[in-house]
Amino acid sequence: FDWPLFWTFLRPQLLALSAAIVLALGAALLNVRIPVLLGQLVNVVARCARGHVPTYLREVRRPALHLLTVYCLQGLLTFGYIALLARVGEQVAGNMRKALFSALLRQEVAFFDATRTGQLVTRLTADIQEFKSSFKLAISQGLRSGTQTAGCFVSLYLLSPKLTGLLLVALPALVGAGAFIGAFLRNLSRQAQEQVAKATVVADEALGNVRTVRAFAMEDQQARLFCVEVDHAGYLSERLGLGIAAFQGLSNLALNGIVLGTIFVGGSLMAGDELSPGDLMSFLVASQTVQRSGQGPIVPPVVRGLSAGARVFELLTLEPSVPLRGGDSIPAHSLRGRICFHKVSFSYPTRPGYPVLQDFSLTLPPYQTVAIVGPSGGGKSTVAALLERFYEPTVGTITLDGRDIASLDPSWLRGQVIGFISQEPVLFGTTIMENIRFGKPEASDAEVYEAARLANADDFIRSFPEGYNTVVGERGTALSGGQKQRIAIARALLKDPTVLILDEATSALDAQAERAVQEALDRAASGRTVLLIAHRLSTIRSAHLIAVLAHGRVVEAGTHEELVRRGGLYAELIRQQ
Repeated sequence: FDWPLFWTFLRPQLLALSAAIVLALGAALLNVRIPVLLGQLVNVVARCARGHVPTYLREVRRPALHLLTVYCLQGLLTFGYIALLARVGEQVAGNMRKALFSALLRQEVAFFDATRTGQLVTRLTADIQEFKSSFKLAISQGLRSGTQTAGCFVSLYLLSPKLTGLLLVALPALVGAGAFIGAFLRNLSRQAQEQVAKATVVADEALGNVRTVRAFAMEDQQARLFCVEVDHAGYLSERLGLGIAAFQGLSNLALNGIVLGTIFVGGSLMAGDELSPGDLMSFLVASQTVQRSGQGPIVPPVVRGLSAGARVFELLTLEPSVPLRGGDSIPAHSLRGRICFHKVSFSYPTRPGYPVLQDFSLTLPPYQTVAIVGPSGGGKSTVAALLERFYEPTVGTITLDGRDIASLDPSWLRGQVIGFISQEPVLFGTTIMENIRFGKPEASDAEVYEAARLANADDFIRSFPEGYNTVVGERGTALSGGQKQRIAIARALLKDPTVLILDEATSALDAQAERAVQEALDRAASGRTVLLIAHRLSTIRSAHLIAVLAHGRVVEAGTHEELVRRGGLYAELIRQQ
């Protein structure tokens, strides 16, 4: 658990937290006073047990009213510190959640390759909620318990040093046993929470890809898989529950044994006139307060909360190998868009022993279209990912107008220089206007309309009843494939990129949709450096240069006519189609 990092979230709430602590201390000190007042009341009752009622009422009124006043004041203080802690807890949890989300967005793509989305969502939601609850509990009950324990021990000693000595012999053993069992429960809690996260991942993937599940009639298989994960999570949680139950049961047995011993020894002291009935009552109530403070239900929630907080802070401290911002930029007036890959080799971090590119070299001249073709799995899309700096080359360099892109600001490179259109465009569950404006939030409505017109999207958008305010549904499910692709093209064109990457942008479309999208792409490519990655070779005939990629290398390059005449791998790919 990272305490210094936690302090950065807690520090802005110090004023409210300090007030809550003061109120909690006040409530705790009143709790210390209550057993003494109860003892005084019992002594009055014992003295008047055989007296007349009028005498009893007169003598009992003062201690009873005093006790009632303390109860009311304690209630007010309790309300105050719980309300303040609720505010502090929500502020801390909210800031942690914001910081974690920002930290996750900063991570490189390789991090998301190795980490499942459901686990990250669990960290953002359930783990922070668990930590918040345990934090509030630790402050409210933990602080109160500590104060009550110290104050009650003083009261106990003043009431009866002999009985206090008996209590001091028993309590350390209980505390030691509790610490040992607590460590065991903490480990069980971490396992149970991680298993719940795995079940969440299965559900997230199945529900997020429900069309694929339905298309393959795999509902029962996914349900069984989810049930297996849930059952295992339930098993671990049951083990945790058994551990907590054993802890509480043994605690109750030990504490009740102390009560029995107190009554036995206290009875002997009363027989010898060393202790009054009221003092024995005060001692029993105060000792119960001490015992509840030391062994109460605070332990299991705090154990779970510390485990959850440790997992959250583990992600918060992760630093990406490629920062989002930082580096140089090229002035707009001198930016031409010449891209050079120089002897680049690369392996994905999740598969370090499997090279995807080996000694790859390619130049994209400014304002020209360069197409990359080749067999599936040859590394075509990897070239685009490296140019976007989603990953860093293992060996070699990539330059933009002679500048190594590793020295350039990634945010500037992706946000202003490069436009990316993929085979499967991703739209957000908001309006068409907001989806197009995603790449340039400050764009005016007129700029959005112009980008849509260039992308052959304006006509079909205006045909919707809500026009540009039409909500596209989660991941754009309310639109056809061609419509989604044209909106993605408009989104890329809105920021007027110098370099445009088209990663098999028409391969998933039917003939009619492909024609509309291809017209938009041809218009978009005008006056830009274009990297075109294609599976359908019919879409690249007009490219200025075609590079054929196989086994991570460029095996031949030239225009369409030159490569066909050469009769090599490109000509073979043409014949296969």
